[in-house]
Amino acid sequence: MTGEPGESVLVRRPGPRELRPVRTHRRLRALELSLAVAVPLLLILLWQLAATQAWIDDRVYPAPSAILADGWDRAAAGDLWPDVWATLNRVLAGYALGTAAGFALGLLMGSLSLVRAALEPLLDALYVVPKLALLPIFLNMFGLGEGPQVALVAATVFFFVWISTMSAVMSVPDGHRDAGRVFGATSWQMFRHVLLPASLPSVLVGARIAAGVAVLVIVASEQIAATNGLGHLIFDSRALFQNDVMFVGIVCVAALGVLFSELVRWVGRLLTPWAPRDRGRGQS
Repeated sequence: MTGEPGESVLVRRPGPRELRPVRTHRRLRALELSLAVAVPLLLILLWQLAATQAWIDDRVYPAPSAILADGWDRAAAGDLWPDVWATLNRVLAGYALGTAAGFALGLLMGSLSLVRAALEPLLDALYVVPKLALLPIFLNMFGLGEGPQVALVAATVFFFVWISTMSAVMSVPDGHRDAGRVFGATSWQMFRHVLLPASLPSVLVGARIAAGVAVLVIVASEQIAATNGLGHLIFDSRALFQNDVMFVGIVCVAALGVLFSELVRWVGRLLTPWAPRDRGRGQS
């Protein structure tokens, strides 16, 4: 539309997002959830159809219905749970050790530049070493048993948490630090009331990523140096050409990884109520 002679005024009419933000967000959220469910379900149905129609060899790629039936039978008979608990115990123990060590050292190195200068080159060099390459060392240190498995998970988790913690502490805005100094905060008060609250949300993001990686690394480790666990179940079943059992193990690993990551996310929300929540695209 036009205003004064020679001038133009641009008018933007409010859309549904501005007029009905709650309804728009609910619809978009419902669409996102529908797609999240529909796409995997469609792939499973296509897999089922391909197996039943002999488009693929169901001896190599069993139908999802056969995998579900075999998993149910093994769970009901109690054959599946020992492997699930073995993997879960290793992941939890290694995750707890690695997270505690990575968080403590990350805070220390992020806060003290001299400590960071002394240790960062060494840790950077160790970080690029594939963690499975450390398994023989842990076998020499701890012998056969649970020790090498837990140590490998702890070493893997340590680096993820250490990097995210150190980076988060170093990234705290200078304005936050200046505000603490203006109010006369001591070193402990600066850490307790400024550095820790400002960095903790980013630290927990790294911890959530580490939770998924912990499940991945234990599966590979159990293939090499374990007599039980989901990793051993997967690769042992493949060697015996029990592909339905192999896929049961893969499904259990996927479920375990998702549940563990979501548990860490939930704990993070409890610990950081001041941090922004994950938001849908339709939410302002």
